Amino acid sequence: MPYVITDACVDVMDRTCVDQCPVECIRPGERMLYIDPDLCIDCGACEPVCPQGAIHLADALPPALQRFRTINAEFFTGPGGDHPDVAALPSR
Repeated sequence: MPYVITDACVDVMDRTCVDQCPVECIRPGERMLYIDPDLCIDCGACEPVCPQGAIHLADALPPALQRFRTINAEFFTGPGGDHPDVAALPSR
């Protein structure tokens, strides 16, 4: 998975990254956006336009954010709605 959206997007969802993505691999949940690891082409167009700094290269994720690699991937195989770990986060 080239890029990952992290908890800095929760309850913010600016969506500028969605407009920049050339392959439409970013999808909204109820509380945050997620990157589909099967569609992302590692172009990096989304990362610099995110005003929250929520998008990271998967291989460069800080240890505290590593779980978002799995969270992004599981969003696309789950039943819909936000990933349970994101749904459980406190509101901003």
